[in-house]
Amino acid sequence: MAELYERGSDGTGTPALPGGVIDNTTHKGEEIIMEAKAVSTEVRKPDALSVLLRQDSIKKRFEEVLGKKAPGFMSSIISATNANKELKKADPLSIVSAAAVAAALDLPINPSLGFAHIVPYKRDGVAIAQFQMGYRGFIQLGMRSGQYKTINACAVYEGELVASNRFTGEMTFDETKRTADKIVGYVAYFKLINGFEKWLYMTVEEAKAHGKRYSKSFNIASGRWQQDFDAMALKTVLKMLMSKYGILSVDMQTAVLADQAIVKKDGEYEYPDNDVVDAEISEPPSKAKELTDKFSRTPNAPEEETQATAPGECPDRPGDTMSKAFCDTCAKRVGCPVWGVAE
Repeated sequence: MAELYERGSDGTGTPALPGGVIDNTTHKGEEIIMEAKAVSTEVRKPDALSVLLRQDSIKKRFEEVLGKKAPGFMSSIISATNANKELKKADPLSIVSAAAVAAALDLPINPSLGFAHIVPYKRDGVAIAQFQMGYRGFIQLGMRSGQYKTINACAVYEGELVASNRFTGEMTFDETKRTADKIVGYVAYFKLINGFEKWLYMTVEEAKAHGKRYSKSFNIASGRWQQDFDAMALKTVLKMLMSKYGILSVDMQTAVLADQAIVKKDGEYEYPDNDVVDAEISEPPSKAKELTDKFSRTPNAPEEETQATAPGECPDRPGDTMSKAFCDTCAKRVGCPVWGVAE
């Protein structure tokens, strides 16, 4: 079987990116994260995400990326967050940053659709949102490139795998040979318009071993590996196949790089759930790296769009600098030592 390797929170594989890049897409959505950083503050309120998304500059960025679909997409951010009690606790900027990646890829974040997800991850007890691709999202991006005739991933039942040639990678499956309704593995397959085709098969045991090795959250009951093992296994095998043997558009490269990542305030990707990185993984390809670099360059936001912050850390919440709007509603505002110094 192919070597299994990855970095990221859900353990689905981030192999080295090959050549064959098709520059048939435009860079879109990269300024959403920058704008969110420019207008966001450390406001710890239940409606902090809604406040952030109501910013005219943020709405404008989403509209530039998604056009008429922007209002619906922004509403789905709220819906996805409210439907997940752990995600509701996450830093609102990290939620918007994760959503911005999905917007740039033009993938819906409705969990039931399986294209892309915003997933909470706890680091040092603090909830942070991560962007995660779904296996249907990888299929969608591949088909958009116009180079794939067929892309598919499915479960394999006992008896259906008839033959496998490890030298050529060719495999033969036959549904009529099924001997039991027991899933024994997962296969991903694609065929390009030029006739090139490739398979990648993983047994259930290999998928489990891969998840355990590369995802610290594998055994957590609320984690996606435990909640929907089949979907995670399908994503693993499909992502590994397409990123290693497929033709990568700029969007596909972005998806591979951003998958399972926290998008930091400087626009860089961080993979907090896993510190195991395959030796073949190096710098992102130039096109994807250019997109990442654009995320990190934050323009100066108009002064009227930037919320004022307190002149120092909150005495009741060491390490947090609150917004002026939050402080103005605080019962301890009068006589606060932080504002006393400033005023």
